[in-house]
Amino acid sequence: MRSVALSALLVVAASSVSATDEQPKPAFTSTSIKAPFLEQFTDDWSARWTPSEATKKTAVGGETWSYVGKWEVEEPLEPVLDGDKGLVAKNKAAHHAISAPFSKPIKFDDQPLVVQYEVKYQKGGNCGGGYVKLLEDGFQTAGKEFDDKTPWTIMFGPDLTCPGTKIHFIFRHKNPINGEFEEKHLKLPPKPAFGKQTNLYTLHLFPNNTYDVLFNGESYNLGNVLEDFNPAVNPPAEIDDPEDTKPEDWVDAKRIADPEATKPEDWDEDAPYEIPDEEAVKPEGWLDDEPETIPDPDAEKPEEWDDEEDGEWIAPTVRNPKCDEAPGCGEWKRPYKANPAYKGKWYAPMIDNPAYKGEWAPRKIPNPAFFEDLTPVKSLVPIGGVGIELWTMTEDILFDNLYVGHSVEDARKLAEETYFVKKSLEDALEKASTKADEEDEHEPASFKEDPAEFVRNKVFKFIELAKIDPLLAFKTHPETGASLVLSVVTLFGMLGVLFGFVGAQQKPITKSTKKTDAPTPDDKKKTETAPVAPAGGAKDETPVKKRK
Repeated sequence: MRSVALSALLVVAASSVSATDEQPKPAFTSTSIKAPFLEQFTDDWSARWTPSEATKKTAVGGETWSYVGKWEVEEPLEPVLDGDKGLVAKNKAAHHAISAPFSKPIKFDDQPLVVQYEVKYQKGGNCGGGYVKLLEDGFQTAGKEFDDKTPWTIMFGPDLTCPGTKIHFIFRHKNPINGEFEEKHLKLPPKPAFGKQTNLYTLHLFPNNTYDVLFNGESYNLGNVLEDFNPAVNPPAEIDDPEDTKPEDWVDAKRIADPEATKPEDWDEDAPYEIPDEEAVKPEGWLDDEPETIPDPDAEKPEEWDDEEDGEWIAPTVRNPKCDEAPGCGEWKRPYKANPAYKGKWYAPMIDNPAYKGEWAPRKIPNPAFFEDLTPVKSLVPIGGVGIELWTMTEDILFDNLYVGHSVEDARKLAEETYFVKKSLEDALEKASTKADEEDEHEPASFKEDPAEFVRNKVFKFIELAKIDPLLAFKTHPETGASLVLSVVTLFGMLGVLFGFVGAQQKPITKSTKKTDAPTPDDKKKTETAPVAPAGGAKDETPVKKRK
């Protein structure tokens, strides 16, 4: 009966989850926001994106790798929106590359550039890029040939840096004199923790040279392109003359030993640092004749020991127990103390150098490579597409809701429709999961100690998590979920057996005849039957007495 009652409890718990507590997930809806490029990885995504089939060479030109990393558009491993999908880099220890062109190039002349997208490191990890490259106009059609050498203008996004984290912001600036490009890296990139949840990365870049790097909607680095990048956008106007050399008579020693100083007559450089303490006395009870170690009295020569081959056997030594009872054993020696007469090696005191001329530095000359670009943002090469090219030791990195445009407001609105909806749901899931983990750490009783309490605890944990996400509940507590399902099947099976066979097992009830006091003919025959005589005894012919 107790097992049936327990099964009933599990069924009730399961029913409460599925019938009353389970909340339907919000459904994904495509945004109505318009932008030069906006990607939510809907069913027609493959018409815009092309995986690379290029070969990547090492710096020395020897070993090569192909971009064999697979790309899939699929739901997250733990979805919180029905129908929401993202672009997933599937493989670890693999090179991935994929790109998509814009409908028309984006320039930096008079409008801000806004880049925003989501990245979810679904399985954590410590080595894996999540950054995007905004490709130079003219190279957006590289498609299957897109690789690490394809020219780009801006690189932005997260990176797990083995170990650590970083949000890259790098741009390639063209030298107006020689036409060469140089990468400019943000000096102090943000380094927030990424975790396994969805994170939002946003870049605002304005024509007036200001920028703002945001993480999950909050500003982490706000500054000026002319001041915060290394190497600097503009080279110095003057440089050191490479042909200038320091004169031979140049004195750059600021202080020197006093040439007129002499060592005092009483200075003894040979005096030792420590000397024996003459005031020390040997402690009473010191055992001068007792050694500190003695042969182990309990040791025995091994039976297999061969004196001719192994030599004379010597017992191992142990500490002399008498020394533990006395202040010490063996020869007593005076302890050492600091020597009050010790002065060490004498050195002449230091004085200012009268010949000192200062630190030498080569003279400055005009920088032949100098230029001044006061509007570096407007000077950036227009972009014509976006690419993701990375090497990762982390699998299942998910990208979603990529916006490239000019409106800070529209990007924020898109985030409100997508990221912030996910964040609240993911936070609730993480909170429930953390609570379950904390309760697991304080498990009240084992099954042997208290079966009823053990089962009740497991069921309630499952129910709490299933209220938020039933699928996650089954993933994190598979045993409890399987038990609930099995209990439902068992209960319905028992009810089927019970109601199916009860009717078949019943027998028809027969009517009993009414018994009266009047004797029947059979009763008379039984009464008139003579008793049997005992064995070996004489048979009495006594007639049977009849009831009158």
